[in-house]
Amino acid sequence: MTLMAGASASKAAGRARLDSLTGLRFWAALAVVLYHLSRQAGQLPWISDLTWYGRSGVTFFFVLSGFVLAWTYDGKTVPAAVFLWRRFARIWPLLAVSTVVSVAVWRALGTDFSLRGALATLALVNAWVPESSYLVGGNPAAWSLSDEAWFYLLFPVLLALPLMRSSRGRVVVAVGVCAASLGAWAAGALITDPLLRVWALDYFPPTRTLQFVLGVAAGLAVKRGWRPAGGMPLAITAVLAWHLALIPWSRTVSDSLWYSPYSASQLLSAPIFALLVAAAAAADVEGRQTTLAGPVMVRLGQWSFAWYLFHEIVLRALVGLYGKPVGELETVGFWGATLVLSLMLAAIAYHCVEHPLERLLRRRGPGGAPRSLAAHAGPREPGENRPGEYNLSASPGQAIQKKSVQ
Repeated sequence: MTLMAGASASKAAGRARLDSLTGLRFWAALAVVLYHLSRQAGQLPWISDLTWYGRSGVTFFFVLSGFVLAWTYDGKTVPAAVFLWRRFARIWPLLAVSTVVSVAVWRALGTDFSLRGALATLALVNAWVPESSYLVGGNPAAWSLSDEAWFYLLFPVLLALPLMRSSRGRVVVAVGVCAASLGAWAAGALITDPLLRVWALDYFPPTRTLQFVLGVAAGLAVKRGWRPAGGMPLAITAVLAWHLALIPWSRTVSDSLWYSPYSASQLLSAPIFALLVAAAAAADVEGRQTTLAGPVMVRLGQWSFAWYLFHEIVLRALVGLYGKPVGELETVGFWGATLVLSLMLAAIAYHCVEHPLERLLRRRGPGGAPRSLAAHAGPREPGENRPGEYNLSASPGQAIQKKSVQ
């Protein structure tokens, strides 16, 4: 690892657009989509093997959320009402629309759904209840936003922690989080009910908070000049090696057992994803070109939140209408149709719902910004703010300051 001089690192970071992180979001969302396709619509050789635990893409999003919020808000201040309103404007409109569409699909297919679960989803509290009717009652993919809402409440406190203000303290936090994640996974042996174990390790917001905290520590470290050794090549290799290692593991241990790779793939992957996010951000700060920051990848990354929320709905509708595909050729066609249709729907949702409603709510709510500040800039993901607008200080309660856009 290397350190840039503090002043130059801060100056470079302040000018950087982290477009590579936007591109990374597409790949994380794709892993989740392929995970659902493999488990709900039939498997394909090699692809399903590699993405059988692609739900770890949610872990990536939690790490990325902490990283980007720390990057954006470090060193500045904003009232809690403004911060939370902007988070609400970011995630809730599309959550509401996708939940309505999801319930409509269930009704059209003649499938029962939980009204309580749908309402809990809209209230961003469904992940707190260890019942499947709550976790999937509205939109099965939306449980992660319940965790994100919890992260937002904790974020100002995390920035205020003394440990986060020094490089040594951040190392302590990172090591502690990694140890706690390993401990949480091992503690699964104490939970005999498989469904309760899955909820406690994979949905429960306090468990997932470990990944968000690691992202916050990594974001602050990179903002202050830390650079991961090996850069992008090493980080990408580590991610691929981890998921390849899960393949023989999954063939020898049933997912119903606590020491299976199911929960491990999500709880233990956070350090690798933090390394990847830090390496991609460092490349952008230092002006090194990456394929992730290209215009196509950035556009796909912008659509990824909507893709994440809508892909399972499209998959469920196609399976309900046509049944599961039979044979490899039919499975390939089914996968292709699902990918194309869900990505098209995501593009429409982004341009017609997500982006315009977020801008509208941000202008109408507390601390509303003028139109010039509402223009998109920088990376976005479920739970991420736009860099260059408002920043949150490590000292809660200070007066709000608007940062002019350069």
